[in-house]
Amino acid sequence: MSSIAERPHAHGTFVVEWRDGFKIGLAQVDAEHRHLFTLVKSLHHDNVDATLGELLDYVVTHFTNEQALMEESGFPDFHQHLALHEAFSSQVADFLSASDEWTEDRVQELRRFLNKWLVGHILTHDLRFGRWYAEHKKQPPAPVSAPRPKVGWFDRLLGRG
Repeated sequence: MSSIAERPHAHGTFVVEWRDGFKIGLAQVDAEHRHLFTLVKSLHHDNVDATLGELLDYVVTHFTNEQALMEESGFPDFHQHLALHEAFSSQVADFLSASDEWTEDRVQELRRFLNKWLVGHILTHDLRFGRWYAEHKKQPPAPVSAPRPKVGWFDRLLGRG
């Protein structure tokens, strides 16, 4: 087993569980990250369409909130971080457009990709922001509530909403 708390799960899959070591020190961001882990964990062949829609919708909301915190705080690596979010969105769009058929293997491939990306992104890039924020801001941020345009998740994922 990996040190990032991978555990056997139903359907013979492996799930990355949330752990406190993923916290970056911003309560809202940490709560959103925790919810992302929950959504990825709940992604299965028998619920892929519904869960994937909810997951992608939440990713867009999270990215919007996180980017607003970065921009409002003057985070110097904001544009590089934004590019990482855009690259992720592009990779997911490419994966989803590759096939309409959901097999157990394809669902597991998506879960592995999402888990790997989420852990790597949080422990590298988001943690860097959390540390920078702690050093440069004395007040905790007010929760950011991104407006939710009335467009589909795919449009929002691609920044068209």
